[in-house]
Amino acid sequence: MSKNSLQITNLHAGVVDSDIQILKGLTLEIPKGEVHAIMGPNGSGKSTLSKVMAGHEEYEVTEGTVTMDGEDLLALEIDERSRAGFFLAFQYPHEIPGVSNANFLRAARQARLPKGEEIDAVAFYKEMYEKMDLLGIDRKFTGRSVNDGFSGGEKKRNEILQMLMLEPKYAVLDETDSGLDIDALKIVAEGVNAMRSPDRGFLVITHYQRLLDYIVPDVVHVMADGQIVKTGGKDLALELEEKGYDWVTKELAPA
Repeated sequence: MSKNSLQITNLHAGVVDSDIQILKGLTLEIPKGEVHAIMGPNGSGKSTLSKVMAGHEEYEVTEGTVTMDGEDLLALEIDERSRAGFFLAFQYPHEIPGVSNANFLRAARQARLPKGEEIDAVAFYKEMYEKMDLLGIDRKFTGRSVNDGFSGGEKKRNEILQMLMLEPKYAVLDETDSGLDIDALKIVAEGVNAMRSPDRGFLVITHYQRLLDYIVPDVVHVMADGQIVKTGGKDLALELEEKGYDWVTKELAPA
């Protein structure tokens, strides 16, 4: 069990109180310092994987393990997973009316400090403004409610801002590129690339090669029917873009 990776072993999971199994023995390891991408057709279980790791209540794990630097991630409560260094950028970010972006981020940062220690407000706002500038986010957004009334692109940039401010050990981006025009995509990618580090691992979930032109992965995985069915280098994403997914599933079909 590695103490320097996010390790998923023989993971089976499905919808709570149903016979629907979505993940069917998925195994994957993301070492620190690497960016891994998962691609696959609709319904293959990509978003389910991200939600299971984050602790979404609609899904239950029936078999297998997920460890983060050797710690049992599935044994932790949702907030504990976040404080331990796990981050999920949602495909469809939630709106939180009445809670400003600044207060949300400040509370999240405060929750990561040792008991009794307080945030330096001046340093916090200085850092937040610098990272907002990097992502092209207007500073007026600090006073707006989290994602409330935001466009799709604004919500995705806000997710990346949260990631930049929380500095997780492992970040999972669930189709962060969906709904983004090319300019917004480049800005989001810049934010992710700025965080690449030997001390951090990324899992990028996407349908399309175009995101991987800007966030170049170390490893590409293909997911189908709840499992990783093929793994390769960044050229695999180009091959998928050209051929689609059918050729992968045909290779797997029994003769």
